[in-house]
Amino acid sequence: MSVEKMTMPQLGESVTEGTISTWLVSAGDQVNKYDPIAEVMTDKVNAEIPSSFTGKITELVAEEGETVEIGTLICYIETEEPASESAEATLDKEMNEEENTANEQVEETDSSMKKRYSPAVLRLSQEHEIDLSKIEGTGRGGRVTRKDVEKHIENNDSAQEQAKPSQEKKPETVTGKETSSTQNESIQSAAGDIEIPVKGVRKVIAENMVRSTQEIPHAWMQVEVDVTDLVKYRNSVKDSFKHQEGFSLTPFAFFVKAVAQGLKEFPELNSMWAGDKIIQKKDIHLSIAVAKEDELFVPVIKHADEKTIKAIAREITTLAAKAREGKLSAEDMQGGTFTVNNTGSFGSVSSMGVINSPQAAILQVESIVKRPVIINDMFAARDMVNLSLSLDHRILDGLVCGRFLSRVKEILEGMGESTVTLY
Repeated sequence: MSVEKMTMPQLGESVTEGTISTWLVSAGDQVNKYDPIAEVMTDKVNAEIPSSFTGKITELVAEEGETVEIGTLICYIETEEPASESAEATLDKEMNEEENTANEQVEETDSSMKKRYSPAVLRLSQEHEIDLSKIEGTGRGGRVTRKDVEKHIENNDSAQEQAKPSQEKKPETVTGKETSSTQNESIQSAAGDIEIPVKGVRKVIAENMVRSTQEIPHAWMQVEVDVTDLVKYRNSVKDSFKHQEGFSLTPFAFFVKAVAQGLKEFPELNSMWAGDKIIQKKDIHLSIAVAKEDELFVPVIKHADEKTIKAIAREITTLAAKAREGKLSAEDMQGGTFTVNNTGSFGSVSSMGVINSPQAAILQVESIVKRPVIINDMFAARDMVNLSLSLDHRILDGLVCGRFLSRVKEILEGMGESTVTLY
């Protein structure tokens, strides 16, 4: 018999950590290889972790709600198979692997990895006002881990304790950040209030939004688009399309197609921030935000620029259904290069989206509204929509973004019965 270690697996491209939302097993449970043992959430996908062994769970190391890095130990499993090597040999092997890994990291590490911090690390550094650039990371590629920050805090606390004078401590000046933290901690529930624990998907979303707004210098611009001809054409064919194809032809499919074409002509917006460089992506993979109650998913339409409006409409329907049913896979969520958010589906007419890091921008498609517009010095009722673009000012400037929005506006205003090809 032997005791095997289960670690947090790699759950997607660029995913560096996961949160154990629910353990599906307890210590003492018997499991078979590939049986699901835990539900895990990341900023990319929700997934079940399968067991790598057949045997008995002896200890759950990670707790529910805990965020752990990829490769971190989460539980132990006792298997019936004899140990393949002695404990001494195993220890030697692990030490050699650590040494080899360290050497590989020295060779492969670049400054971009060192500057990427997990939500847990950022939260700790903010609470204790720590300059992360002054901490030497022990994680992959020299990345600063939560343990590095905790050790730094512990060392500082010990040093401060030793340096304390014997006399009574004078009142300290409270900074704005400390005041805010203290106020949050002092908020108490009153009779009739409902306390909602911040955990699960809501916790992951909160951490990602904080990281995005703190790391990315957001800028914002908006254009107004006349989509009267597009709406008229779509209304004329939507019933026959639904009857023939079995799924709906939504206005959002036309917007996704126009954005994909705009990105092809302005590839600067189809870029990623990589610390010391900007990576302009060749493929156009559009992330679309899909909400399910209090959960938000961002599945991806791959090669959107190569797809017809019909194919895009089918993918929107399929991905939305999979999100509602909890069937989105890691593959469905990976590879997005630009996000299009259909905020108009709940009536919004103007909003600023938070960028889906490390992407360069996110476009909010607002609600289509009948508005009076002056045409040839006369008022006319037209179907109007706002397109709101949030951009990472490290990657993009207003000039190229303005040109991109103008081009998308031109494409949409040119869509009508004589110009649109659905298939």
